Amino acid sequence: MKILSAQQTREADAQTISEEGIASEELMERAARAFTGWLENKFTPEHPVYIFCGPGNNGGDGLVAARLLHQRLYDVKLYLVNDGGQTSTDFQINLERLPHEVPPHQISSKDDLPAIPDKACVIDALFGTGLSRPVTGLYADAINWLNKHSNCTVAIDVPSGLYTDKQTPAEGAIVQADHTVSFELPKLAFFLPQHEQYVGEWHIVSIGLSPTYLAEAESNFHYVTQKEIQQLLKPRTKFSHKGTHGHALLLCGGYGKIGAAVLAARACLRSGVGLLTVQAPAIGYDVLQTAVPEAMLLPDSNRRHLSGLPETIEKFDAIGIGPGIGTERVTKTMLGQLLATSELPLVIDADAINLIASSDKLKVQLPKEKVIFTPHPKEFERLVCKSNNEYERLEELREFCRVYQCYMVLKGSHSAIATPEGDIYFNTSGNAGMATGGTGDVLTGILTALVAQGYTLKEACLLGVYLHGLAGDLAKGTVGEIAMIASDVIQHLPQAFQHLSRS
Repeated sequence: MKILSAQQTREADAQTISEEGIASEELMERAARAFTGWLENKFTPEHPVYIFCGPGNNGGDGLVAARLLHQRLYDVKLYLVNDGGQTSTDFQINLERLPHEVPPHQISSKDDLPAIPDKACVIDALFGTGLSRPVTGLYADAINWLNKHSNCTVAIDVPSGLYTDKQTPAEGAIVQADHTVSFELPKLAFFLPQHEQYVGEWHIVSIGLSPTYLAEAESNFHYVTQKEIQQLLKPRTKFSHKGTHGHALLLCGGYGKIGAAVLAARACLRSGVGLLTVQAPAIGYDVLQTAVPEAMLLPDSNRRHLSGLPETIEKFDAIGIGPGIGTERVTKTMLGQLLATSELPLVIDADAINLIASSDKLKVQLPKEKVIFTPHPKEFERLVCKSNNEYERLEELREFCRVYQCYMVLKGSHSAIATPEGDIYFNTSGNAGMATGGTGDVLTGILTALVAQGYTLKEACLLGVYLHGLAGDLAKGTVGEIAMIASDVIQHLPQAFQHLSRS
């Protein structure tokens, strides 16, 4: 699904109004009804509702919500924050539609701000996506008051003060919402770690925006849905055999880190690959043969570190390299040989990323449209550069993938998947329990298996990252977030595949 800019969101509203021949306040009514429906399912009428409205259309949404919630027997307190500016036409229309039982209280100074009961649900309807300057003055006072005194804040469409598709100026106040209920599509800001304290949990409600506009709008930013991922999954044919599902090679492990090779190998096997060979330092031979009996093992000539490539490397369909390999000189030389000689697709992770980051020569040797990088944020900094904020990092991610014609999975909550064309896809599966050592090795195994089976690099990234997160979500249901380990993710991969196959 596409992620639209603030300008495109306004254009979608306008085209919907034009195509349906409705007035703008009717679309506002539709949006507020969708929001109110969500709120009813989350909060019962025993919670008093305090609604804070700004002078624009986001405030108009709040006015409609106040009327609808009153009709549903909620105890509604309504506050209009205005420093003397003009109100929008739709705001004024819905102000006049308020029932007498919901009198608006004017907030024209800091002293007018009310006490908020502990049980209250506060609705932020101060500013929406049209914000073009940082929030200061009376509006900042109101936001700071809400952040200090509200136990539960729900933002309509976007937390007030937060820019949706560019960096918010540091001097502006921003609502710290517990929930954000957005219309039709999520905003780019929702996927960035720097905004977690403002967005809270985000939810999407449909308001029937123009399907034509949504289909034709161009965007470099997308988020993946389960429905889209299911369409990527390839069913097995009746007469398939191990030779038809790919032969993967994992170059993994080092002294003290053979466990990384075990995790990557187990995940690779659980992701449908027909055959798996693992090359690891000789010291890991007994461990790997015992822990992963389904894999074939090539012991490296070096006892403690990877130092060479298999003689018949082109018999494989995909290669994963990096987990646990270390950064020894002999390993760096081996990596250089791999980049210079192999034409196979590569999944590059962990120390293999660090080795490439340390060498411009290795970067130049990267084959075009053959590589998937899987860095965590610190590895990304080493490989690409440091960033001042998340928006800057997204642009650096896109540029790196364009220059080197590679794919990259920037790992984290809502992992960002970048393509050589400059598109970025945000993943929507996974949870905080996966923030533990070894889960990255698991992802390397999954991606290598999918590429070996014939998935394109883009398909492998989208499907593999989603499966990885889905297995983590299923593991959360069994062991919770705090106690989760990487092996739990592997153990739930079969369920993840089944879930996608039958849903």
